[in-house]
Amino acid sequence: MSIPDQPLPDTWFTRDLPVLRAIARLVDGSDHGSSPYLLGSVVPASGLPKAEVVAAAQALAAAGYIEPLTNHAGDIVRITAISAEARRLAGLWPTPQGEWDRLVEQLTARAGNAPTEVERQRWRAFADAAVAVGPDDGALLMSALIGGYVPRRR
Repeated sequence: MSIPDQPLPDTWFTRDLPVLRAIARLVDGSDHGSSPYLLGSVVPASGLPKAEVVAAAQALAAAGYIEPLTNHAGDIVRITAISAEARRLAGLWPTPQGEWDRLVEQLTARAGNAPTEVERQRWRAFADAAVAVGPDDGALLMSALIGGYVPRRR
């Protein structure tokens, strides 16, 4: 039980995000016609109890992350789609921060695996420059790249 003037317990990481990830895997796959049943597919895929999955689905629908199909009583029966933001949160689509981290990892790996010392130094310099730019500015750059907003040469 929560105290009235205290924050409510977290449900995002313990309930809603795991259910969103289960829904995203099912919607993105073709095994369920891209419209999985909440009770028949999402509950077992999430590993959470039915009541928690139902509560999570209601919260996700209210937030606009999922498009539910409901019965006459208003109960969610199936999930027909997920939003673009849900795809990012679930890991199906890239995020600027995640892509920056992947770029830095690639540069570091290439520096370590370069066949010659000259190439190793070049890749290391590139990796060092990326680290110096930092994750905040790096995420801004990746956001532009992911969104296609990088100015093109004329």
